[in-house]
Amino acid sequence: MTDIALESLLAQRRSIRAYLSTPVTQAEVAAILTDARRAPSGANLQPGHFVALTGQPFAALKTALAQGIASGRQPVSEYSYFPEQMPPHLKARQRAAGYALYAALGIERRDIAGRRRQFARNYDFFDAPVGIVVTIDRAMGKGCYMDLGMALMALFLAAEARGLATTGIGALAHYGDVVHQALKLPDNQLVVCGIALGHADPDAAVNGFRTDRAALPDFARFDGFSD
Repeated sequence: MTDIALESLLAQRRSIRAYLSTPVTQAEVAAILTDARRAPSGANLQPGHFVALTGQPFAALKTALAQGIASGRQPVSEYSYFPEQMPPHLKARQRAAGYALYAALGIERRDIAGRRRQFARNYDFFDAPVGIVVTIDRAMGKGCYMDLGMALMALFLAAEARGLATTGIGALAHYGDVVHQALKLPDNQLVVCGIALGHADPDAAVNGFRTDRAALPDFARFDGFSD
């Protein structure tokens, strides 16, 4: 494995929404998930479960999702991803990210149908060769979601270090009931998100899209430093 500095991995990593058909082996996925599990965990509870899919089982899940959406099945959200009342400054960030993404795809702001088609790509995992469904035990507390988030970040960086690309798919939770049924998940497992995993398509315009990050003074405070 190429030795890449953490700072470089963080700088180069982005959410990839177009993939090559190049397969990813079970050994590669297993190594990435093993690295992800090394993330910090309060009381070593190690919350979260990962179902890695490729081939026919992956195709079956995507078919179930497509059929559920086409039938007019209402989304089922078991947890709130965004604030119920989005503050104006956060709404501005959300809109800016969305507009930039659609601009990279050549989708006009008023092209509602085009935007819906692109959003539906979430449920096809953007044609990645591997999809990962992330779940958590419903009995876990809110702090365990933070621990799971650290494991997800470790997963993304472990994939990046191996020359692979990822994107998180929070929209998968909107059809958690469909995923539950398709994968025969235990009743205690709540679907948190999906992850697309594979080799990025270097020629896809959408993969050149990158969101901005807030400047350091906007989110950090320093007290007592002498330098």
